Amino acid sequence: MAEITLALDRLPEVATAIAGGKGASLGRMSRAGLPVPPGFVVTAAAFETFLETSGVTGRIASLIGSLDVDDSAAVEAAAAEMRRLIVGALVPEIIAVSIRQAHALLPAGEPVAVRSSAVAEDGETASFAGQQETYLNVSGADEVLERIRDCWASFFSPRALFYRARKAVLADHRMAVVVQTMVQADTSGVMFTVDPIHQRRDRMIVEAAPGLGEAIVSGAITPDHYVISRSDGSVLDRFLADETRGRVLGDKDLAHLCDVGLTVEGFFGLPQDIEWCMRQGRLFLLQSRPITTLAAHG
Repeated sequence: MAEITLALDRLPEVATAIAGGKGASLGRMSRAGLPVPPGFVVTAAAFETFLETSGVTGRIASLIGSLDVDDSAAVEAAAAEMRRLIVGALVPEIIAVSIRQAHALLPAGEPVAVRSSAVAEDGETASFAGQQETYLNVSGADEVLERIRDCWASFFSPRALFYRARKAVLADHRMAVVVQTMVQADTSGVMFTVDPIHQRRDRMIVEAAPGLGEAIVSGAITPDHYVISRSDGSVLDRFLADETRGRVLGDKDLAHLCDVGLTVEGFFGLPQDIEWCMRQGRLFLLQSRPITTLAAHG
């Protein structure tokens, strides 16, 4: 039987089919010694085993096969039925035991983030960011198991189904889940190692806000916006979301982000969209994926 869980730093060099796009990227960065929080992947094989053991594979395949993505009401109904099947099924003991064992190897008492990682996501031509769920500050093995099942269920949300249909991967049911120690961030944000809007490869873009980064990714808050020179890390332009609060990041932090961003870009060989956070001055990388708008424009 294929492995159910794998530590991030034990994933093979080519791991997308095992760990999904997010997990594979984190695994490569972890093995390279880049600052990635410790964690493990619940593999795509575990999800397939769960579907087969729970007896819902046939019903889900039938719903997918008859889905008319132009009928939004039908998609909503089918998605609700698929999620009900997932949430109502028991996690097989062999999977539950493996997850509990992997979770026990993480720093004791620390909450974790549980993050979906579909196999057909975050490639050079399409990013599936935000299509499935992420859960933060998850405490204890029992809750981790529940949130992993919720991630599996979110693979069949209406939004995820519509998106996969547009990308012609609707029948691809492979999905992993990443479990990582939470970083209680002082500052979080995203970094584009080139300017994806203006197609400028001589500068990078950093967006940052206080606290955890999910609010930035979801668009719930307006972050500070910095334009950085790739050559020396200097600030070329900036927009502050709150002038009374002042800058979220100083010049030293921005220069450090620039250095790390260039390292990550060089490691992957392509311009990157990077999620990051800082805790007490220490930088952590939470995700990195190709900038698909650049890929689309050559």
